[in-house]
Amino acid sequence: MSSRRPLFRFRLDLHSGVPVYRQIIDQVRGGIASGALAVGDQLPTVRQLAVDLSINPNTVVRAYRELELGGLLETHQGTGTFISAQKLRGGEAERGRQLAQIVGDCVARAGAAGFTVEDLIEQLHGLVPELTRRR
Repeated sequence: MSSRRPLFRFRLDLHSGVPVYRQIIDQVRGGIASGALAVGDQLPTVRQLAVDLSINPNTVVRAYRELELGGLLETHQGTGTFISAQKLRGGEAERGRQLAQIVGDCVARAGAAGFTVEDLIEQLHGLVPELTRRR
């Protein structure tokens, strides 16, 4: 029996106001941070992801290129695009700022939908056992 992780799925929110290429970048970064994507995992081809998400292939190229420039992806001609061994870049202060922004955005969106910070914390705690099982 194989203990492979479930296939990573990209999801777009066309009503979020966040550009599609940025959503792809954020999902790859989030997948790496959560352990859903690991070093060596292969991402869909540009063409396949564009078809799956019903978007222009140039949008996927832009996202993959930015991730590659940031050291998170490696593209091997003829074999595909993979999660690289490099860690997320950025100094401690920058990463702290980014996390604070993400948390603030999440709290604001949840509050607008009628959820409390406690509801968010409960959801996050529920993710921990799920992520532990995947590793």
